[in-house]
Amino acid sequence: MKNLFFIAFLSIVSMNAQEPKNLSSSTIAIGDIVTIGAPSGQTYQHILFPRTNFIIKKGGTTNFQKLQGTKVVVTDKEVKNGKTNITIQRKDGKQFLNSIPLVKVHVEAAVAAKEIQ
Repeated sequence: MKNLFFIAFLSIVSMNAQEPKNLSSSTIAIGDIVTIGAPSGQTYQHILFPRTNFIIKKGGTTNFQKLQGTKVVVTDKEVKNGKTNITIQRKDGKQFLNSIPLVKVHVEAAVAAKEIQ
């Protein structure tokens, strides 16, 4: 009987341990590490990169597919009118698209579109 309770306890604990974290604007804090997901179109709609002509003028590339899976650190968080915006930079210290050090993100929309995870 003790073995049965022990096995049931272990199975419940293991199911809760594997539950993924839900990302939301209230759970994100400065210093958190998030991952950039796939763009919702050809470019990211809710991660606010400059227009492509400005990126090219600074000597950068416009290959947004290379950003998928990039780990980023939240450096600033601000809430205005009930909407949360965060500023992110790459964890490895490099620049986004070889020309942009910091980028702003609309958190609620980006999470809904799975642009950040």
